[in-house]
Amino acid sequence: MVEQLKPQYSVAWTNKIAEIPQSAWDALALPLATPFLEWEWLNNLETSGSATARAGWLPNHLTIWRDRTLVAAAPMYLKGHSQGEFVFDHQWADLAQRIGVEYYPKLLGMTPFTPAEGYRFLVAPGEDEDEMTALMVSAIDHFCDRHNISGCHFLYVDPAWRPTLERHGFTTWLHHSYVWQNLGFATFDDYLGVFNANQRRNIKRERKAVANAGLELVTHTGDEIHKSLFPQMYHFYADTCDKFGWWGSKYLTKKFFEQLHAHYRHRVLFVAAYHAGDKAGDKRQPMGMSFCLTKGDRLYGRYWGSFQEIDCLHFEACYYKPIEWAIANGIQTFDPGAGGRHKKRRGFPATVNHSLHRFYHRRLAQILTSYIREVNELERQEIEVINAELPYNRRDT
Repeated sequence: MVEQLKPQYSVAWTNKIAEIPQSAWDALALPLATPFLEWEWLNNLETSGSATARAGWLPNHLTIWRDRTLVAAAPMYLKGHSQGEFVFDHQWADLAQRIGVEYYPKLLGMTPFTPAEGYRFLVAPGEDEDEMTALMVSAIDHFCDRHNISGCHFLYVDPAWRPTLERHGFTTWLHHSYVWQNLGFATFDDYLGVFNANQRRNIKRERKAVANAGLELVTHTGDEIHKSLFPQMYHFYADTCDKFGWWGSKYLTKKFFEQLHAHYRHRVLFVAAYHAGDKAGDKRQPMGMSFCLTKGDRLYGRYWGSFQEIDCLHFEACYYKPIEWAIANGIQTFDPGAGGRHKKRRGFPATVNHSLHRFYHRRLAQILTSYIREVNELERQEIEVINAELPYNRRDT
């Protein structure tokens, strides 16, 4: 669907990112800090059957063109539910039902199943970002009005982008993630030094427990990753999800992991656990593994799994070994993924992230703006309480 805007621009909505030339999209996405808005990642989600209409994620990407040149874009989805978002808006859906508003479908801007900060409109270098944003917001408003969409929502947004959308009438909702920051660490011992004595002992004990179990943790990146590790990672991921039953959030298909090898392994970091006596080589089989992505000075934890319950292996594969790798490779931030029960005790403080919302139903919009300031203040207080309880050496922090 193509609409004319100003004489020199046109807007198009597309249900397949494959219909947009990769080179044109990545000219906008590659300069960004996040890897999750790049064409290969988004296309894999679609072609693997992970983010599709059948799964409740109908791709509905917004693009702005000057003649045949792509000058702005936004990966977006029409959602028939709120699963896989990790911003829990079920209370808004319940409220909408009580006042007789159809909450779904909603228009959503985020990378599917990816609670990692960095979402924003993609704008070509040299373009007037305010002008592009105004055109895109206008196109979104028109689309939602024409199709009777209840609201538009952007999740895990780039903090530098947030004020721009606020100027265009979107309302900010505060949340928190758990993110490790490199405080100038040169070694893993430097990282240990921020903790109090008791927690330093705990971390050393946890790492020793894995070694005493006869395991060796090995990092694999880029072209050195053997093709067989990608379907193996799927089986670890699926097994972990299955252990949590209905709450397991198994959204990605085996095909998604297999396609990563061909198209995206340059961003992948696997931390694989092997029995120490196994000989190195392609046939060496990991008994547990974690999956991270990296770009520039950022590292993102995604999934993990193990076919045996081994004391502290989760901490080693998902936190300690990635942190050790991060320090050695100049990584400045490490977002290990959703959840925080284990993370906050291991140097991942609660860190603010933001979502942006616009309701097109007048009553819903009134309720949002009436209560969001109080909601956000309660969130700030929760973050302060969490971070006050971190097991740090207070003399050094």
